[in-house]
Amino acid sequence: MFFVFFFLLMRRPPRSTQSRSSAASDVYKRQQRVMPDYVAVGASKAALEALTRYLAVEFAPMNIIVNAVSPSLVETEALKHFAALADPKVIQRATQNTPAGRLVTPEDVAGVVAFLCSPAAFMIRGQVIVIDGGYLLKA
Repeated sequence: MFFVFFFLLMRRPPRSTQSRSSAASDVYKRQQRVMPDYVAVGASKAALEALTRYLAVEFAPMNIIVNAVSPSLVETEALKHFAALADPKVIQRATQNTPAGRLVTPEDVAGVVAFLCSPAAFMIRGQVIVIDGGYLLKA
């Protein structure tokens, strides 16, 4: 069974600034492609992308910012649970087809999420930020 995690990151600003919060969800662009054994996950992630846009508008009056991150294959143990990725050549091809020359790491994702929760990202709203090292550019 596969699970899609929608995680909400709330940022409590210092008392001296205007109150605001940030939210980020994890979604990848798999809904634009079909992958074997991925129907439940793909459909869920497509729904989360739409939900991100709607929540950004709905929560804006409450000064809550909603964005999503969309990492591609992230180098974790979770990759072992996908039958389509059982062949090591699949990961090797994905790495070769990524302009950055490697898979996404959890630290890559954390860096983008940290940015989205910072004051510097205040004007980014309802967006899905792709973290894939340029993989989709070549696909």
